[in-house]
Amino acid sequence: MSIKPRRERPKPVRLTEAAAARLQEIMRDAEGKYLGVRVGVTNGGCAGMSYTMAYAEAQNPLDEVIEDRGVKIFIEPKAILFLIGTELDFVEEKLGARFTFQNPNQTAACGCGESVAITPVETN
Repeated sequence: MSIKPRRERPKPVRLTEAAAARLQEIMRDAEGKYLGVRVGVTNGGCAGMSYTMAYAEAQNPLDEVIEDRGVKIFIEPKAILFLIGTELDFVEEKLGARFTFQNPNQTAACGCGESVAITPVETN
């Protein structure tokens, strides 16, 4: 009888090379003050929800913690089903730079791009 090797669970959030480089730079400048970055979603805005990003100063008991491209990402428990499959990118444009969320679960966004509608992943 052979035992199949355990398949690695896919990361709920992945970083592009640009996002990882920018976050690594931010963490270096923070000189160890933060453990990583915390991502989540919050209710509000004209489309219903907004993405959140903040420094992670501590790990909360129910956080999902992943490491991608050398960056620790802390995901709020209530956000996991909304974020599965999301790619976090860092975009530099002519007049500024920002982090963007490319989320396959996002169904709509408001005109300004600050608010989104997200359908949570179904777990059958």
